[in-house]
Amino acid sequence: MDIDAVAGDITSLDPELLQLPELSPFALKASPQIADDLFSQWLSLPQTGRLVKSLIDESSSGISIGTHGNSLSANAAGINSLPSMFQAGSTPPLSPRSSSGSPRFSKPKTSPSSLGSPLKLVSEPVREAIPQFYFQNGRPPPNGLKEQCLSKIDDLFSSHMDGLQVREFKAVTKEVCKLPTFLSSALFRKIDTGCSGVVTRDAFIRYWVDGNMMTMDTATQVFKILKQPHCNYLSQVDFKPLLLELVATHPGLEFLHGTPEFQERYAETVIYRIFYYISRSGTGRLTLRELKRGNLIAAMQHADEEEDINKVLRYFSYEHFYVIYCKFWELDTDHDFFIDKENLIRYGNHALTYRIVDRIFSQVPRKFTSKVEGKMGYEDFAYFMLSEEDKSCEPSLEYWFKCIDLDGNGVLTRNELQFFYEEQLHRMECMAQEPVLFEDILCQIVDMIGPEKEDYFTLRDLKGCKLSGNFFNILFNLNKFIAFESRDPFLIRQEREDPSLTEWDRFAHREYIRLSMEEDGENASNGSVEVWDESLEAPF
Repeated sequence: MDIDAVAGDITSLDPELLQLPELSPFALKASPQIADDLFSQWLSLPQTGRLVKSLIDESSSGISIGTHGNSLSANAAGINSLPSMFQAGSTPPLSPRSSSGSPRFSKPKTSPSSLGSPLKLVSEPVREAIPQFYFQNGRPPPNGLKEQCLSKIDDLFSSHMDGLQVREFKAVTKEVCKLPTFLSSALFRKIDTGCSGVVTRDAFIRYWVDGNMMTMDTATQVFKILKQPHCNYLSQVDFKPLLLELVATHPGLEFLHGTPEFQERYAETVIYRIFYYISRSGTGRLTLRELKRGNLIAAMQHADEEEDINKVLRYFSYEHFYVIYCKFWELDTDHDFFIDKENLIRYGNHALTYRIVDRIFSQVPRKFTSKVEGKMGYEDFAYFMLSEEDKSCEPSLEYWFKCIDLDGNGVLTRNELQFFYEEQLHRMECMAQEPVLFEDILCQIVDMIGPEKEDYFTLRDLKGCKLSGNFFNILFNLNKFIAFESRDPFLIRQEREDPSLTEWDRFAHREYIRLSMEEDGENASNGSVEVWDESLEAPF
């Protein structure tokens, strides 16, 4: 199409064709600039100028565009009177109008003028106040909780205007702080920094309420009360006052009041058990994260509510302490409170192999705290015994995995397993037991553990199997290996009756009964006639 001819023949302009969205696509494709040229021609028309001026005047005066149709209709009539710019029959007919109408003539939306302004309003973003989510000293308590706490504090301090002493402070620890009562001394000393011997109402409010202690979880509260200033961890020393107060105040431990040396041993044993199960770093430091992940807080609350301390199987059971200490005393023949290799080889009726005992004394699984060359102390023995009698827990699996991993590469290979099993095989032959070849044992172990790769075993493989304890018993504990092969139905029934009990719980219960019967038998046979040398007698 010739653009100049179109521009020159203004008398043939058809306003229907000026609606650009409805122009023939063929005409636009043949000459892309036709739309711009037609628009320029439309703007040059006198009717267009009057239309634009009318719309500007209405907008300036605040009248909604399109509400008065006089000017629009007049201009539209003028435009419609224009003759067609094309000859009849030179173009195809236009498609029928859609029901929705042309975009240019669609239903007008609410105009800016209807909002009171001729200009388009831009809504400003609404600024939302973000509540504070980090508090350096902990989240402050809600007003309701704070008032309730202050009311309880006033009731407890009302008759003690000068302050509370340690014995009187237990009610505050229990009722206000909701903490075990044997934490009261530690909390008292934490508040009474001047060692005045009393804690006043204002001093307690400053520490507990103003310090936002009341909004913290129980684990964090215990952690902050026990830890030393400027330390972000708990050590064994931090638990000592807590355990001594438990021994002094718990009704289930009253019989120990006349034997302070065993009060110390009981407290030490409980601390060793706590760090064995909860402190996984092996550094002797217990972090807040480890404390929260463990079950110590629940065990402390249980011990505070339960009068029979032996029912608190986690950490605090006196019977469990009794078993550990008596086992150590039996092996320590010279009673110097140290155990050497020859002493340990007698453990469990010579159940262990020499090779595994050598690995234990090489201090690969755990460094000894005895500080004596070739000697194991009581703490070291407690770690060993807990690992030996409950090989289903993760600390035990890690302990024995390090023993078997001769090269320390993090995997147990066929050669390493065979090295430890050779002595087991030799012992079976000496005891006239039917020997089981290593190849058969290896197939059995692979089927039992189901490792990701059959060439070696990883710690992850062992932790994912419930029979991992038997894996180690096959390698270095002949008595338990034979017991596993025989499948004692009595033990199987015991496990099914109470699956909540661990292997350690069952062992400690059986061993405590055995030890108590032996002690009763000795007392019955000896009577009260002979005088015994207490330095050579077992402590219980």
